[in-house]
Amino acid sequence: MRTIDEINDKISLGKATVWTIEELKNRVKETSVTQATKEVDVITTGTFEPMESSGAIINLGHTDPPIKIRQCWLDGVLAYSGFGAVDLYLGATQVAEDGEEFRERGGGHVIEDLIAGKPVQLRALGQVTDCYPRASFETTITRDTINQFYLFNPRNAYQNFIVGVNGGDRPLFTYLGPLQPNLGNAVYSSLGAMSPLLNDPDLELIGIGTRIFLGGAQGYITWEGTQHFPLQKRQPNRTPTGPAATLALIGDAKQMNSKWVRGCYFKNYGPSLMLGVGIPFPVLNETVVAHCAVSDKKIVAPVVDFSIPRRVRPTFGLVSYAQLKTGRILIEGKPVRAAPLASMFLSRQVALELKQQIEAGQFTLTAPVAPLPADRVFLPQDVWGAQVRLE
Repeated sequence: MRTIDEINDKISLGKATVWTIEELKNRVKETSVTQATKEVDVITTGTFEPMESSGAIINLGHTDPPIKIRQCWLDGVLAYSGFGAVDLYLGATQVAEDGEEFRERGGGHVIEDLIAGKPVQLRALGQVTDCYPRASFETTITRDTINQFYLFNPRNAYQNFIVGVNGGDRPLFTYLGPLQPNLGNAVYSSLGAMSPLLNDPDLELIGIGTRIFLGGAQGYITWEGTQHFPLQKRQPNRTPTGPAATLALIGDAKQMNSKWVRGCYFKNYGPSLMLGVGIPFPVLNETVVAHCAVSDKKIVAPVVDFSIPRRVRPTFGLVSYAQLKTGRILIEGKPVRAAPLASMFLSRQVALELKQQIEAGQFTLTAPVAPLPADRVFLPQDVWGAQVRLE
């Protein structure tokens, strides 16, 4: 019915109709898929959740005399320096090394501070060579005193995930937060029907080169994310029954807002990064709206027992997001409290802010230059490696 170019023309003229994903679902309930398709041009989705496989590329600029950095700390957090002389990669989950007061601080917090314009202490050790004679360097940097500063995230925006519980007899501290013993609570990460990729289950609308909202700025999908698993089992509506597709994302951190990029810490697990990601979907035909109309009742996630310390853990079956969002689920007849790890409020705000940018003509859509792979398998490492025996 429409092309991306036609939709962009309407955006430029201020005539595009843009709905958030929740507005679209409500309109379909009121009318029909066919009617909603006639009325809307763009659907915006958003999520704000921990995305620990994230980090920042930083180029400091050369010192005088020059230094070839081989070890570097930003506010006590080790940054990877194993490529160009003054190029760094700061991982969101890298733990601060300096002092007790930094015990619950990591790379995600430093990234947030730089985006917020705050000063960050830098300490570097160099490999002395004829062209790089300097051995060490200390300074204070901000986002305005460095050349490049952009997020380059290997795995974001999971298409569905798991529900974590603890069937054991002691508390567990995990990447989902604390899990109380004896099925004391359940934590889920995905937002179900609000989650971006669950509304484009076969990744027909996005691909390499798709422009997105990333941390308050415009970013792009650069590749499949790590652990991308589109071959996950799927329901008749094509939504996966567990962790499936992922995205690698990039965006200029100098243009981002620390409201949407926040360092966080999980007790006895480590630091991470809360990140706002928004994806716009062009309404090209009725199929787009039909997929986006999916409800929480029709999307499920596996309930996984973290008390078993194995790669493949036992599950208590599947549960719908409609059940999860009531705040309680039943596991073997026992009511268990359930809570989301993602912020539903801020996820709605991401979708709304993206909608407003499109309506204002500040954000246009891009067609992918290549599709994301649909045939990736998930390879466990223990198939290949030998067991190490410790005597």
